[in-house]
Amino acid sequence: MTIILRLDRVMADRKMSLNQLTELVGISNVNLSKIKTGKISAIRFSTLNGICRALNCQPGDILEYVEEEE
Repeated sequence: MTIILRLDRVMADRKMSLNQLTELVGISNVNLSKIKTGKISAIRFSTLNGICRALNCQPGDILEYVEEEE
């Protein structure tokens, strides 16, 4: 199974910069950048909640499950 992060797409749709989202969510620019680029293995629900609140979206708008091919 693979979970793909679509934060960059949602941010682009909302015309929100990384710095703006960082301020609204209250996490570091470095950590939010890692989430945006998908270079993480876990995300706290509190962080996901803050991102969804700031972007007015659902977790499913940011996270996508893709079945791995064998």
